[in-house]
Amino acid sequence: QVQLVESGGGVVQPGGSLRLSCAASGSIFSIYAMGWYRQAPGKQRELVAGIRSGGSTNYADSVKGRFIISRDNAKNTVYLQMNSLKAEDTAVYYCKAERVYSGYGLEYDYWGQGTQVTVSS
Repeated sequence: QVQLVESGGGVVQPGGSLRLSCAASGSIFSIYAMGWYRQAPGKQRELVAGIRSGGSTNYADSVKGRFIISRDNAKNTVYLQMNSLKAEDTAVYYCKAERVYSGYGLEYDYWGQGTQVTVSS
């Protein structure tokens, strides 16, 4: 069984910064990609940023230049540094681990429980 535990959410003023962390634990041989998604009230869940095991990254247009995703493969941990936060960044942020290999020739995707980020003055 694999678990993802997120931390770092909270309340911040517009223009402020937050850093989210997500650690994967359990029986893990490898993880192909890790990413952050968010879901605001009344909206669909959307990709914020993703990073593959080789280090390549992709970002939603709305966060390019403000957010930075990074990953520590040895710790199976992904980070999201969020700068210049705006009110529209307010959402529940979810971590996702894709194609997690735990043996037996099978790969699965896993989600974290979510962490609330609120940007408000």
